[in-house]
Amino acid sequence: MGVKENCRNELRAAVRQLSDRCLYSASKWAAEQLVGIEQDPAKYTPSHTRFQRGSSSIRRRFRTATEAAFTSTPAAGVSHVATPTVPEDDNEAIDSDFYLLAKSYFDCREYRRATHVLRDQTGKKAVFLRCYALFLAGEKRKEEEMIELEGPLGKSDVVNHELVSIERELCALRKNGSIDSFGLYLYGLVLKQKGSDNLARTVLVESVNSYPWNWSAWSELQSLCTTAETLNSLNLNNHWMKDFFLANAYQELRMHSESLVKYENLQGTFSFSNYIQAQIAKAQYSLREFEQVEVIFEELLRNDPYRIEDMDMYSNVLYAKECFSALSYLAHRVFLTDKYRPESCCIIGNYYSLKGQHEKSVMYFRRALKLNKNYLSAWTLMGHEYVEMKNTPAAVDAYRRAVDINPCDYRAWYGLGQAYEMMGMPFYALHYFKKSVFLQPSDSRLWIAMAQCFETEQLHMLEEAIKCYRRAANCNDREAIALHQLAKLHAELGRSEEAAFYYKKDLEIMEAEEREGPNLVEALMFLARYYKAQKRFEDAEVYCTRLLDYSGPEKETAKSLLRGIRYEMDVEHLPP
Repeated sequence: MGVKENCRNELRAAVRQLSDRCLYSASKWAAEQLVGIEQDPAKYTPSHTRFQRGSSSIRRRFRTATEAAFTSTPAAGVSHVATPTVPEDDNEAIDSDFYLLAKSYFDCREYRRATHVLRDQTGKKAVFLRCYALFLAGEKRKEEEMIELEGPLGKSDVVNHELVSIERELCALRKNGSIDSFGLYLYGLVLKQKGSDNLARTVLVESVNSYPWNWSAWSELQSLCTTAETLNSLNLNNHWMKDFFLANAYQELRMHSESLVKYENLQGTFSFSNYIQAQIAKAQYSLREFEQVEVIFEELLRNDPYRIEDMDMYSNVLYAKECFSALSYLAHRVFLTDKYRPESCCIIGNYYSLKGQHEKSVMYFRRALKLNKNYLSAWTLMGHEYVEMKNTPAAVDAYRRAVDINPCDYRAWYGLGQAYEMMGMPFYALHYFKKSVFLQPSDSRLWIAMAQCFETEQLHMLEEAIKCYRRAANCNDREAIALHQLAKLHAELGRSEEAAFYYKKDLEIMEAEEREGPNLVEALMFLARYYKAQKRFEDAEVYCTRLLDYSGPEKETAKSLLRGIRYEMDVEHLPP
């Protein structure tokens, strides 16, 4: 049996097993990957194939030479382990009626009724569902208490009061070996919430090793791997699901190139996976390859027109590119699909922000946070809006909430730096800018912000500013700010040769991009004076002649320089 057929059979079984245990998010993920596997043309005619994307430009772009390996090996070339089986409970027939009733209550969000129905059932399936329903009942009550005590966006120390009893029961089951992989997943989730991260990692590794298709368990495990060292220390079985996990973990650890390689390899088997395409778009977004990201999301929407997941990132790209009509269309589309999804609210918030209606934008970001108070993007984007509105205390609070949720969010640290810079506190700003560049060292904007902080009157650390601008220039500085500032700083420090070098490089870029403006005039003026001082009159004359095309004081200065150049050239040619 081929690799694709193996993966297809495993995922079909996983969808049923995960749904039966009410792990619907993991079941949905497995089903999406199932239809992402290319169908066997011998068994499926085009009319029965859901996605007709054989000529996909995205697919061609991200295929690599490693694709051939998938004809005989699983994803990324790892050795395949035998499909672990999920043992059925011995007393399943006795429990089935109670289990069906409990599952019905669970699906209706009546978690405590589900727990009560299964109170005397001892089968592993029944124990898991009972404990899981009790956990969600505690989460539901926690959310209610948070709203009652602090409001939907306020801070609160409310906890899930069911964690202690669930932990006690699952710990005992694990010790006597009567817990299954789903129970281990729930046990790891409880331990994580209680702050026992090391034990939670151990338990979640046991869960995914015994049943590798539960994406929810992999996701919880990934959230506990905050460093590459922690990730590498995990003792995971070789299975194609491990490649999905590693690709996602690399992305969260900002190892975007490694993540892309994994996803490109996985596409050899999961050729039509919307999930993989979205993850590739995320990695490209982090690398600021906005053109490629836009193409991917356009194709995703063609294939899945009612998709809302990840579309907030697409709206960020459209916002950055100032594609007003495309962002307007996307906002209208998600509004009609499901206007009370946090992603929809963020997309609409971005739309109003681009229109300059910042108060309305904040209203939608706050609505997103009422729906999900841990929605990171909404906190960060709301902070940006408060900065635009010059409400720095509110911006600082929003950014701080973002870093509380995810300390690795460089955008929130950068926002904090901006806010403190606006308040005239460059030492604080510098601290936060340093955190942001540590997390995202390939982003030129962060280095430029830190350099400008070093340039302030309070700090005036020009050598440090030069180092930052150099880093920015080496990080694909699209706005070409770094080269111009390097030239100006070297000129200010009396280093004419270095200043001329950077002015010339900046001038070449401006000419290639056909950009005009004061920076171009400044570069021409400096280079004319520099080459005149170096007695390179022909070069100086070229720059002066170009300045004559401009109106204003620079034209008169150029005329004066040309007269001086010609006078010195005549003096040089006089006989001794």
